[in-house]
Amino acid sequence: MATVKYTDEHEWISVDNGVGTVGITDYAQEQLGDVVFVEVPDVGRSVAKGEAIAVVESVKAASDIYAPVSGEVVAANGALADAPGDVNLEPMGKGWFFRIRLADPKELDGLMDQAKYEAFVKSLA
Repeated sequence: MATVKYTDEHEWISVDNGVGTVGITDYAQEQLGDVVFVEVPDVGRSVAKGEAIAVVESVKAASDIYAPVSGEVVAANGALADAPGDVNLEPMGKGWFFRIRLADPKELDGLMDQAKYEAFVKSLA
């Protein structure tokens, strides 16, 4: 079963067998409004934890997406180029941005679990 963790920048990562699928949370897509453009990273790119790796633009704003862990991009959701609204419809489903092979699984320890993330979001209100 996959482990899901969250960042304070509102990214989620679902890890299964050392590979994490990354996207933005439902809270993040609600704050953005209608997503009109997504730029995903190139496969093969190495990235450090916290590095800007993708871009999401909405009718309200453009935002960087940060890598929740260090590693190598092994897949990118190119379908978002033609269907950026999938980020609004299914932010934790078909609206995922990229998959990353974790360089150091211990980096997940610094991320929030679902209960901590939900409390974090409530604290923002």
